[in-house]
Amino acid sequence: MAQRTTIHLRSECKPLEYRSAVTPTAVKSLIEHGYVVNVERSPARIFKDEEFEAVGATLVPEGSWPDAPESHLILGLKELPEEESPLKHTHIQFAHCYKQQSGWQQVLRRFPRGGGTLYDLEFLTDPNGRRVAAFGSSAGYCGAALALLAWSHRLLHPSEPLPSVSAYPNESALISTLNSSLSAALGRCGKGAIQLCHNAGIPDSDIMKWDMAETARGGPFDEIVDSDVFVNCVYLGDEPIPPFVTKEQLARAGKQRRLSVVCDVSCDPTSPNNPVRIYDTWTSFSQPTVDVRFEEDKEEEGGDEGGPLSVIAIDHLPSLLPREASEDFCRDLLPSLLLLDRRHEAPVWVGAEKLFREKVKTLDE
Repeated sequence: MAQRTTIHLRSECKPLEYRSAVTPTAVKSLIEHGYVVNVERSPARIFKDEEFEAVGATLVPEGSWPDAPESHLILGLKELPEEESPLKHTHIQFAHCYKQQSGWQQVLRRFPRGGGTLYDLEFLTDPNGRRVAAFGSSAGYCGAALALLAWSHRLLHPSEPLPSVSAYPNESALISTLNSSLSAALGRCGKGAIQLCHNAGIPDSDIMKWDMAETARGGPFDEIVDSDVFVNCVYLGDEPIPPFVTKEQLARAGKQRRLSVVCDVSCDPTSPNNPVRIYDTWTSFSQPTVDVRFEEDKEEEGGDEGGPLSVIAIDHLPSLLPREASEDFCRDLLPSLLLLDRRHEAPVWVGAEKLFREKVKTLDE
C-alpha cells in the first residue's frame, strides 16, 4: 500500500502575519483525498487551532517542522527566519529569492546544502504560464485602504505619521474604519471618495486607472505628481522598468506637488527593477509609513515646499484582512495542492522544481 503524503502546515514566524496557506475547509478536502495534514499550533493565525482539529488535522507543536520526517512537505506562506542552517525538507512558500532580492543567495543556498527543495508559491504556474494562485487582488485592496487612511490622517494631523494598524476581523470592519476616517477628514465629500470597496467608492472621474498601455511610453510621469494618492500595483519581473516617479521630479514640483501618499504594493525597494525609486526601506503594520526625504528639506517644521510625502511599503499587506485573503488564495491553490501526491508528474510541480534547479545553478560557488 502506497504511503500517504503528509503535509505539515507550519506556524508563520513573521511578526503580525495572520494569514494561512490553507484554510480548515481546504484541509478537510485534502484529508478526504487521502492526505495526512499536520498543523502546527499558532497563537496568531486567523483560524483557530480547533478549526483544523475539527476537520481531522493533527495538531503539532509550534515550530516543530525542522524535526518532522524528511518525507513531510512543509507548507507555509512567508519566508523562514534568516539563518544559515541547511534545509532538508521540501518547502512550499514565498521565499523571495528568485529575483536577486537582498540576501537571496543566503536564502536559496540553504536548500541544496541540506538536500531540500523549494516550490516557490510565487512561481507556481499552469501550462499557459499563468500563476495558479496569488495575493495580488488582496494586496491591492489592502494597499489602497491603507493609502486612503494615510491620506486622510495626513489631512487631519499634518505633522504626525500614521499610527500603527492591525489586522481587521473582516472586510466590513475595515470599510467602517475607512468611512469614518475619510468622513472626518473631508466631510460630505469624503463619503464619495471611496470606491475602494464593494459598498463604497471613489467616483470614476477621480480615479486615474493606468495599465501597461498608459505606462508604455516610459516614465517618470507627471500625472503621478499631480495625484493625491498613488497606489503602485505593478508586478516586478526580471526586466527593468523605467521609473514611474523620482525624487528629483518630486523636488522640482515643489509647492505644485499634490502627491502626499504612495503605497507601493509591489514593495521591493532593493530590487533594481523597482519603478518607484523614492524610498529604500520597508515599513510595517507597527510603523506603516516612512517619509520621503529631499536634499532641500528645511530644518523647520513643514519640510520641503511641497509638504510631507509618505510611503507605505509593507510586504504582507493582505494580512490586514487575513481571513478573506487566506480564503481567496487557498481557493485557487487547492487544486494544485491536491496534486502533491503526483508532484513528480503534475506540470505545476514539475515546473516549480525545474525552476528551483535552474535558480540553484546561478548561485556563486
